[in-house]
Amino acid sequence: MGRPRMPMGGMGNMNSMIKQAQKMQQDMLKMQEEMEQTDFEASAGGGMVSVTVTGKKEIKAISINPEAVDPDDVEMLQDLILVAVNDALKKVDDANAQKMGALTGGLNIPGMF
Repeated sequence: MGRPRMPMGGMGNMNSMIKQAQKMQQDMLKMQEEMEQTDFEASAGGGMVSVTVTGKKEIKAISINPEAVDPDDVEMLQDLILVAVNDALKKVDDANAQKMGALTGGLNIPGMF
């Protein structure tokens, strides 16, 4: 009898799957490069504090309106900075999730993002 043979259609499907995986990998690398070159901005306190981060989650700029600087209320300024930074980082995560979802067809692949 021998060992079971794989029908030729099986090999064709395997090759197709490999090609799809390779294309997905190329698309992911391209998306990652685009994300790294994209800036995300967020603000807090009605624009009193603005933060710009890159797609690599590196802070690129922080802008503070002089009116937000109150020596008697430094904690408020610190809170505004934290809110703006966290919001900007969330925008990066949301954009990554959206683009990754488009590439994977909505599949949640662990470790992909």
